[in-house]
Amino acid sequence: MDLSTLLGLVVSFVLVGEALSYGGDFSIFLNGPAALIVLGGSCGAIMTNYPLRVLFRTGGIIRKTLVHRIQPSKEVVAQFMDLAYMARREGILALDAHIADLETPYLRKGMRLAVDGLEPESIRAILEADIDNTHARHAIGVDLLNALASYAPALGMMGTVIGLVQMLRTLNDPSLIGPSMAVALITTFYGAVLSNLVFLPLCGKLKHNSQEEIRVMEMQLAGILYLAKGENPRVMREMLEGFQSPKERLRGPDYDNREV
Repeated sequence: MDLSTLLGLVVSFVLVGEALSYGGDFSIFLNGPAALIVLGGSCGAIMTNYPLRVLFRTGGIIRKTLVHRIQPSKEVVAQFMDLAYMARREGILALDAHIADLETPYLRKGMRLAVDGLEPESIRAILEADIDNTHARHAIGVDLLNALASYAPALGMMGTVIGLVQMLRTLNDPSLIGPSMAVALITTFYGAVLSNLVFLPLCGKLKHNSQEEIRVMEMQLAGILYLAKGENPRVMREMLEGFQSPKERLRGPDYDNREV
């Protein structure tokens, strides 16, 4: 669970709700027709914009903003150091017994290719295709959230127009002016809240998570290629640390003084 995403959503809605309650009855901001226009309209628009197969596939990608775990770069370096020293002592075929314990399908696939003795350039081509495919799938999720962030305010304005038209038609009946104005104003409010507190922040988090996941995959690709080439573990460590910021780099006797 991504705690920052969950906390961000909770804090945003709690604070906005608290601010609304200071003005009196919070229930006046609950309006079924307004929610139907914004939520129903946004769902319909997004279904029109994308094929259903894309929507079903993208749902899993968007869930990554809440529940996806990205392996920290320190873990990646430590993991490859362990694998490199094992391969140095016992040969790369000794890694076969540990492939099933690796965290991601991408890493398991790459290690399987390396253990099977595939040429490094062939491994690179296969795994870079996986990276490109991952990036493309994440880009669809980002586009979808951006589209929702655009549709929600636009549908809010549409609801405002509907409410104003209804109000103008009922000027001779003062009892109907209030409900019509409520729909007119609250739909704009709903559209702004959904766009700025839900869709745009989730889009930003998905972009960030995608960049981090691609960076980790590129680190893993580099490590797999070094294992396939039988390079010195210390050289591999220096190369992997090139993907890290200075504060992320793992140093200590466990990795500086091992026998090779």
